[in-house]
Amino acid sequence: MPATPPDDFGHPIVALRDVEAFEQMPLAQRDLPDSTYEALARGAVIAPNQPALSFFLRAEDFQRPFVWTHRELLADITRAANALRRLGIGRHDVVAFMLPNLPETHFVIWGGEAAGIAFAINPLLEAEQISGLLVTGRAKWLVTLAPTPGADIWQKAIRAAADVPSLHGILTVSLAPYLGMPAGQPPAAVEGLSLPILELRQEMAEEPADRLTFELPQGNDISSYLCTGGTTGLPKIAARTHFSEVFDAWSSCAFIGDAFEPGKAIFCGLPLFHVNGQLVTGLIPWGKGAHVVIGTGQGYRAEGLVPRFWQIVEHYGIVAFSGVPTVYAALLQVPLAGRDISSVRYGFCGAAPMPVELFRNFEKATGIHILEAYGLTEGACVSSINPPEGERRIGSIGLRLPYQRMAVVRVDEAGGFVGFAGPEEVGVLAIRGPNVFAGYINPEHNKGLWLDIDGKRWLNTGDLARQDAQGYFWLTGRKKELIIRGGHNIDPKLIENAVQDHPAVRLAAAVGRPDERAGELPVLYVQLKEETSASEAELLAHAIDRIPERAAHPKAVRILDALPVTAVGKIFKPALSMLEIEDVVRQEAASTGATLISLSVVQDERLGLLARIAVEGDAAALREKLGGHTFKVQFL
Repeated sequence: MPATPPDDFGHPIVALRDVEAFEQMPLAQRDLPDSTYEALARGAVIAPNQPALSFFLRAEDFQRPFVWTHRELLADITRAANALRRLGIGRHDVVAFMLPNLPETHFVIWGGEAAGIAFAINPLLEAEQISGLLVTGRAKWLVTLAPTPGADIWQKAIRAAADVPSLHGILTVSLAPYLGMPAGQPPAAVEGLSLPILELRQEMAEEPADRLTFELPQGNDISSYLCTGGTTGLPKIAARTHFSEVFDAWSSCAFIGDAFEPGKAIFCGLPLFHVNGQLVTGLIPWGKGAHVVIGTGQGYRAEGLVPRFWQIVEHYGIVAFSGVPTVYAALLQVPLAGRDISSVRYGFCGAAPMPVELFRNFEKATGIHILEAYGLTEGACVSSINPPEGERRIGSIGLRLPYQRMAVVRVDEAGGFVGFAGPEEVGVLAIRGPNVFAGYINPEHNKGLWLDIDGKRWLNTGDLARQDAQGYFWLTGRKKELIIRGGHNIDPKLIENAVQDHPAVRLAAAVGRPDERAGELPVLYVQLKEETSASEAELLAHAIDRIPERAAHPKAVRILDALPVTAVGKIFKPALSMLEIEDVVRQEAASTGATLISLSVVQDERLGLLARIAVEGDAAALREKLGGHTFKVQFL
């Protein structure tokens, strides 16, 4: 028997040597659950009568939540699982959901994974995109919001469902009980839709709460589908296994330490169609008997939520919360006077790079430690994190999780493995471990995804990074070229394709423009065909009209005589990113009254895109202003 419990290291992980020491016990001896349902069941036993979930629908009602104990939460997840199995969701069948952040969303996620495969769909997508995802994922049932004043989810759901031949029916979730009203009956019929429409809670009420009516899934069974396109909703669907989720939750918790324990509360403000919402504010704390507070169906986007955030923290004794840089920037504007937020130990940030100046200003103003991390849907959720009790290196994504390998590697032009990079050498970031997903459900999307290293399969994340001598990883770029706006991934192809059908357009390339609030905003560069003409305003309107997701709308179109290309004729997007950085620096200089003597943006081997600046006179104001952006700056 080990001297410490199988999931306890005995002291905090503060350095890479601790990660390696923790791994001396074989993972097989750690006695991890096989399924997410079993992980939740074990967590419920720790503190069955303590709060597991608190929910308030409106920000002004935060002191009057609806509360589930761990016993009650597991009971509702069990009922949901049994109801879905009775409705025909078998081990390989898919139940899709498009819901706000509600308790029922969690019932469907974890009950859906127990019965079959839970498929998260962003409810902000348009009906055509939703339909495409449902078809690609072969969804058998769809769980969605009932007709609700002020929300269009139901309308989009039924339009999407009409074109999905695999669907057997729709389950609805009503907000009425959270408003003190009876839920009522779902619509008996919808014109043009020949599917049964049932109410989730009513179906759950017919099922036992103390046991599953079927066998538990195994670790290698597919548990969930998640889209990797962020707000764009492109049908690139990742299939994850039960053990990938269980392991990632357990390993993250082992790394973080005692932040998640009975009686400790974590705030959920990120969407539950995202891996962070599901694991960091779901499976991870509930697996340890902790308390999750879901703040409204819209999370941080809800009216009045951010202005009341510190009141909510004080009321619930929040210990930790997750947010993207835009959330931290907004919270920095909320007065703290008279508020006791001493309960908060950590703020997690991992969906987008955190500007250094924002990092420092937030910590100085609040006293809260920000833990920058890195993860991706394909790696369950978390892959690396700055150690809570060790050195937190600003700008770094931290140390790798125990039992998950993470390395910077060299690849050739064909994407094949050449060798491991040395300390401080920039290369492609690769991971291998139990948290890595099973692959995309479309085999075409798996081409070039895997690296063969010494006969073992590694995931090519597509991100560029370096590792320092102490084992900390640093991102230096994104080979995938995704534009990250407020933590949401936007595929530039979606924007580029929207303008390619214009008769005057020869080439188009979308890049991210640095933005202090959103991190990046999409900008579209265009090269026109010879002997044609089009205005930037005309092209912008043309693109916006063809992009269904508002977050992906370009903020500007810029026409160039010729787009920069590589020696083999590919568009060289870093050159366009350099132009945007230069323009941002000039605008910020003008706003602070600084006089630029020289300005150049270069590709630094270690730091990525670097703005080199010489200023006449005092540069303090410009330095502070540029510190709110994620690109690196060097004053000469």
